[in-house]
Amino acid sequence: MPAITNEAKAFWDAAAQQQLSIQRCQDCRAWVWTPRPSCNECGSQKLEWTPVSGKGEIYSFTVIRQVVGRAASKAFEPDIPYVIAWVDLDEGPRLITNVIGCPVEDVKMGMKVTVQFEKASEKIWLPKFKPAA
Repeated sequence: MPAITNEAKAFWDAAAQQQLSIQRCQDCRAWVWTPRPSCNECGSQKLEWTPVSGKGEIYSFTVIRQVVGRAASKAFEPDIPYVIAWVDLDEGPRLITNVIGCPVEDVKMGMKVTVQFEKASEKIWLPKFKPAA
């Protein structure tokens, strides 16, 4: 499970409410992902959590078909095969996630997707993406 750090707490709180939220710099307006205490563009610490649409498209992806070695990914073995993808959100940020809701053979670069939250624990709702309608 992901760690709920001080920097990421607002992200996980929003996800539990079925809302995708990304940090944005109040000074230079750059999107900041992954959560951190300062802007990676200008260094400002004036960051605000900004809701985003949860819509985007697949930039790149890979299909996981087996677990290799003693990797921590053994916990995901029951999900094989599964897709890990870079998704470009309509607002601009790019994040890594899973693509769900379609056969792995149907996933394509440029495919339009939308966020869907899956409950992983009492405190963690994971944003995953499914094909857009």
